[in-house]
Amino acid sequence: MPKTIGAARFKEQCLALLDSVGPDGIVITKHGKPVARLLPVESGSQDLLGALQSKLRITGDIQSTGISWHAES
Repeated sequence: MPKTIGAARFKEQCLALLDSVGPDGIVITKHGKPVARLLPVESGSQDLLGALQSKLRITGDIQSTGISWHAES
């Protein structure tokens, strides 16, 4: 659940909040009603390429479900 903060407090602490915004973001409210959401910029897919290279090992046929079946003609 995202953190909620009032607009006036957000204005006072904006720069510090930008440094500490988490993946859920921050909901900014005005008079108790949500008006905006601050979200971190998502990392690009470039960061994901090769990320699991040393953590995974493929065994067997990667294109098979492992279930054998025979289709009728």
